Amino acid sequence: MTYFKNSLFPFLFLLIVGICASCQKQKESDPNAPKKVAVIVSTLNNPWFVVLAETAADRATELGFQATIFDSQNNTALETDHFENAISSGYDAILFNPTDADGSIANVRIAKRADIPVFCMDREINATDAATSQILSDSYAGCVAIGKYFVEKLNKEGKYVEILGLVGDNNTWSRSKGFHSVVDHYPGLQMVAQQNADFDRNKAMEVMESILQVHPDIKGVFCGNDGMAMGAYQALVAAGKAEQVMVFGFDGASDVVTSIEQGKILATGMQFPKLIARTAAEYAKEYFGGKRDFAQKVPVTVEMVNQENVYEYEAYGSK
Repeated sequence: MTYFKNSLFPFLFLLIVGICASCQKQKESDPNAPKKVAVIVSTLNNPWFVVLAETAADRATELGFQATIFDSQNNTALETDHFENAISSGYDAILFNPTDADGSIANVRIAKRADIPVFCMDREINATDAATSQILSDSYAGCVAIGKYFVEKLNKEGKYVEILGLVGDNNTWSRSKGFHSVVDHYPGLQMVAQQNADFDRNKAMEVMESILQVHPDIKGVFCGNDGMAMGAYQALVAAGKAEQVMVFGFDGASDVVTSIEQGKILATGMQFPKLIARTAAEYAKEYFGGKRDFAQKVPVTVEMVNQENVYEYEAYGSK
């Protein structure tokens, strides 16, 4: 049994090498074939990531490449399958939205060993020597702005709740840290609950329902994305507390932009997924043209949207 385990690893290594060599031969045999770009995203069960994926694929197509979208369904194992498929099928670059900051590193390293560049979009991995470049929303700074507005609207006092996203996603903690870097300086503001809802609208609604049973007197809710903000708002409406509790989100989703216009949601952090996705596709083109000196992390500004400036924005961007 021990011998079998030990002998399996060199076999797998040789198999991967063989696959990569085969793919390389196919490319060399048809040098005029269009480059193939894999767009691997964490989930397509969230409109924000649908926009990210489709924009990346569309821009890659505009640039003359073949593009295919792969949905990891927030599952690192499925993400691994997609990377193996991309390598064995001879893809030339991967535009990547990671499932997990730590768990996705191995997949990026596998692609790097196969000489396939990986450009991370929005979510980062906790390594600076694996991806070719990481194009990331400046979530921390965006939530500093939201934190200041939160303090202002709650008049520096009252109980509040924070609903977090996926615990394995660095964006979850960047947003939380940015928010708390401001709010924690005001002792009159008391966080009575902090729970994760995995960036999921339905889960956030359930979390908010449970919290309200224990803390019916909260004044504000800060949510790590707009899907959760809408879920929390639904729970508040059902409890008859939508007028008493202020909800703050993050993303710039269509329904939240509309809700801000209607005075239901107080504010959100507008991300720019289309800009991130187009940049990743254009970086792939530059890589194919011979460029190698990409910045490891490329921050993309997040802008706060509230009732005062909402007319300047639409879903996932400026008008």
